Amino acid sequence: MLHVGTTLQPLLKPIWLFFTTAARSFTDRRVSLWFALVGLVGAVLVTLVWLAGRYEASQYQAELDRDTSDAASDIRRSFSRHALSLQSLNAKSLSQKNWLSDVEVLLSQNREWLRVEKRDLQGLVSVFVNAPYRTPLFETNVRLNEQAEIVQTCQRAKRLNGPAYSRTYFVPQSSGIGFEVMEMCLPIIEHSITVGYSVLTYSLQEILFAQLGETYGRRNEISFVEPDGTRLAVHGTLPRSKRLFTATQLMDLPGNTLMLRMDGRRAGPDLFPNVLPALVTAMSIALVSVLVLLVKDSRRRLKAEQDLADALAFRKAMEDSLVTGLRARDLQGRITYVNPAFCQMLGFKAEELLGASAPMPYWPSEMAEEYQQRQAVRLAGNALSREGFESVFVRQDGSRFPVLIFEAPLINVLGKQTGWMSAFLDISEQRRVEELSRASQERLQATARLATVGEMASLLSHELNQPLAAISSYATGSLNLLHAQQRPGHLTDQHDLRDLQMALEKIAAQAGRAGKVINSVHDFVRRRDQDREAVSPQALIDAVLPLVQLQARKLSVRLEIKLEERLAPILCDRTMVEQVILNLARNGMQAMDHPACHQRTLTLQIKKAASNLAHGWIEFAVIDLGVGIAADVAKNLFTPFFTTKTEGMGLGLSLCRTVVEQHGGHLEFEPFQPCGTLFRFTLPAASTV
Repeated sequence: MLHVGTTLQPLLKPIWLFFTTAARSFTDRRVSLWFALVGLVGAVLVTLVWLAGRYEASQYQAELDRDTSDAASDIRRSFSRHALSLQSLNAKSLSQKNWLSDVEVLLSQNREWLRVEKRDLQGLVSVFVNAPYRTPLFETNVRLNEQAEIVQTCQRAKRLNGPAYSRTYFVPQSSGIGFEVMEMCLPIIEHSITVGYSVLTYSLQEILFAQLGETYGRRNEISFVEPDGTRLAVHGTLPRSKRLFTATQLMDLPGNTLMLRMDGRRAGPDLFPNVLPALVTAMSIALVSVLVLLVKDSRRRLKAEQDLADALAFRKAMEDSLVTGLRARDLQGRITYVNPAFCQMLGFKAEELLGASAPMPYWPSEMAEEYQQRQAVRLAGNALSREGFESVFVRQDGSRFPVLIFEAPLINVLGKQTGWMSAFLDISEQRRVEELSRASQERLQATARLATVGEMASLLSHELNQPLAAISSYATGSLNLLHAQQRPGHLTDQHDLRDLQMALEKIAAQAGRAGKVINSVHDFVRRRDQDREAVSPQALIDAVLPLVQLQARKLSVRLEIKLEERLAPILCDRTMVEQVILNLARNGMQAMDHPACHQRTLTLQIKKAASNLAHGWIEFAVIDLGVGIAADVAKNLFTPFFTTKTEGMGLGLSLCRTVVEQHGGHLEFEPFQPCGTLFRFTLPAASTV
């Protein structure tokens, strides 16, 4: 055993040295990382403390600048009020006694006013008033030292036609102190002529006290200073143990420039503010918790990976069991995912479809261009319909089948669109069932038409009476002409032949009209698609216009036609649609046959349907100005055999609605303002069918 250990010792020693060196290197590197982390945290904390102090100082400096600007604005506004007070006093043209009385009131109300004078155009004082609660500022009426400055200020006020301010100067007092004062000169104008001046003497010290003392003087030191920094007046005191903040504001007055200075002292931020202990504690807890979090994070990661694997397996099983085809495309239109149901639906393998782009292998060749344009519209980001749309696909064996497609944007976890997701339903069986249902429905409609033949025959019978009566009349006249020609001694002339020819033509025309009415009844019972033709709206109006005009002249109704330009032709049964227009027009004219209707105007309006759901349809409207439709009548208006007319049968509106609905349209009515009723119905344009 000793021999074996001695033999393996040279081999184990290099391995032990390798692991020892690696462990020491790993330990040194970890210690360096810890030192770097501690240094970084210390630097962050110092930076946070410094930035907090800078931010606090900048905030207070900004606040002081705002206060200084507001204070300067307050002083300017007070000067403007003072000038207005003197102007209003001068405008009253008071006697000297009343002027002195009013000025004393103003001096008592404005603490910063020291003296008010009236001067003539040469600058000599005519009358003056000193502040009542102060020692007179000047001993005599004439101030020789300041006379030149006052005269110059008043000349400037005359040029400006407004107040002007003199330069500040110091006025000593007998008590050993003095005031820094400033003059404001205001011209006195009568009848647009300057007749003198009003001179107001201000105390700069009292301006600071009266205008700013209550608002700003409690926590700041306010002063007027000259541009070189010399203080003219000061209000307020500041402690010397705090940090000084200073803000200045230029006051540019007419004739003088003052600097308003505001000094404030605030305690500088402590070296270790209150937030520092919280930061240090939080960082310490974070450093201690990092290892625990790493262990928990690794466990959570393993669990999340297991959950993800389970979720992927569940999703795969769910996708494999779906009968709905799923397809994903990127923003360029390339297929990035297909589920097994989609592959089974088309007969292609997933590898054959992934990465494919337009034209797709399952598109019909003759529809490839149309599908490609539709896909370009989708990829452009236009809003997609939630109802889906139908299409036709081709299987790998060449057979075709209809599908219903639903598309929606594909949004990732970041909320960004990465493509489009589509769901496909094979609706071949559904279409077969619908076809059987449609055939059954058509048989039911044929039965319903047979049931309504009696109603329609009753309604249209009066239409046959007119052509049949006309045929009978023309035939009787023709027989009379023939009998007259057979009498002995009667000579046939050209005039009798023309009358006979005209009568025969009228008989043919009325017989044709009667035939059309009968054919319309016959066509209404059987299928009518093959009997419809493209007819322009103008042709429909022209066909019924003579009959409508005849009824309008009889009832004294004014007819108005509004036809929109460039309307598409209408695919319809011409005779039945003409009957609908004629019936609605007759009802509208009869509704205005009432003594209360003073404006008898019937409007026939044809235009494109405005609704998005009726795009490509033509709207017909018949508007009357009658008495309207009562609420109890409106509920049964389209009920067969319901009528409010003594001679009516109650089938007209019921037939109109049936004809319009067989064309795929809709007949409705609504009140028309200010009076009357509007009937409208829609018919399909030939280009949309």
